[in-house]
Amino acid sequence: MSQEEISQLLQQWFKALESGDPMTVALMYEINSILLPTVSNQVRHNREEIRDYFVHFLAQEPKGTVQEENIRTYGQLAINSGVYAFTFRDGSWVQARFSFVYRWNGQQWMIVEHHSSRMPE
Repeated sequence: MSQEEISQLLQQWFKALESGDPMTVALMYEINSILLPTVSNQVRHNREEIRDYFVHFLAQEPKGTVQEENIRTYGQLAINSGVYAFTFRDGSWVQARFSFVYRWNGQQWMIVEHHSSRMPE
């Protein structure tokens, strides 16, 4: 998998957010994946908990953009980390650091871990 293809996985994730459907987003994550979300203190331990997070997050109509990404691949694993920003329906915004860890399951790349945290002031 090329770096460009891994970068496209993040763009697909943004498109899933734009769908407004929490399950569309959650299905990008392995069933037992971990999400350390940007705007919640609760660690999400599986797809159902991840879907629940996105119910609330997507209600704010987030629009995301990548500001920096750093891609590394290691056989069946790929990591994309950097900085993204989200604007919301009410005009507010948040800039956050992110790390996505993807695993090739033999058919497609799935998110197995996603960490996102607000940038420090």
